[in-house]
Amino acid sequence: MLYDIQSLINKYKGYSNLNQKISIECKNGKLIRIKRGLYTDDLVNDKELLANVCYSPSYISFEYALSYYGIIPEYVSTYTSAVYGKKNNKFYSIAGASFEYKSIPNNVFFKGITILKNQNGFSYKIASKEKALCDLLYSKYPVRSITDLKVLLFEDLRIDYSELVSLDNEFIKEIVPLYHCNTLNTFLKYILEEIK
Repeated sequence: MLYDIQSLINKYKGYSNLNQKISIECKNGKLIRIKRGLYTDDLVNDKELLANVCYSPSYISFEYALSYYGIIPEYVSTYTSAVYGKKNNKFYSIAGASFEYKSIPNNVFFKGITILKNQNGFSYKIASKEKALCDLLYSKYPVRSITDLKVLLFEDLRIDYSELVSLDNEFIKEIVPLYHCNTLNTFLKYILEEIK
C-alpha cells in the first residue's frame, strides 16, 4: 500500500516522533521510501502504481505495456512509462525495481490511456495496446521504408503479427499524425497498404 505523510500520521498516531518511527520502519524494511513524502509497504504489488507516481504525470507504456499485453514475447523487468513536457529521459531504481520515463509529444499524451487495478485494488494508468506501440515506435530510430519498418517490428521488437493485425487501426490512424514522426508515418502507411 502507498502512504503519504498524512496517511502515516494516521497509521502511527500513537507515536510522538513520526519521523523517528518512519526511519525505524524503513530500516526494518517495513516501509520503503519512494520519494520525499511517499512510501510503500508492498513493493511487489505496487510497482505499476509506483510507476505512475514516481514521476508524473505518467502512464505505463513502451516495452513494459507491450509485454504485459503479449505483443512482444520478452519479459520486461523495467517499468517503462510515458511523460510529456520533459526534455530528458529519467531512470529510477527503488529497492531493486527499475522505472524508466520517456517523453512523448504533449498533444498525444492523454489519448489511449486505460485504467487497471493492481492486486491491492489501487488504480494505475497504462497505455492501450495501440498507444504503447505508437509510443515505442516514436522512441526508436527513424525508419522511412516499409522494408526497414518490418525489420524493426518483426526482427528487432519480435512483435507477434497476429497481435499486430488485431489492433484498432482506426485509433492508430487518429493518433499517428499527432506524433509528427517519420517512423510512425511509415507505420501508418504499412497499416493502410498491407494490413487494413
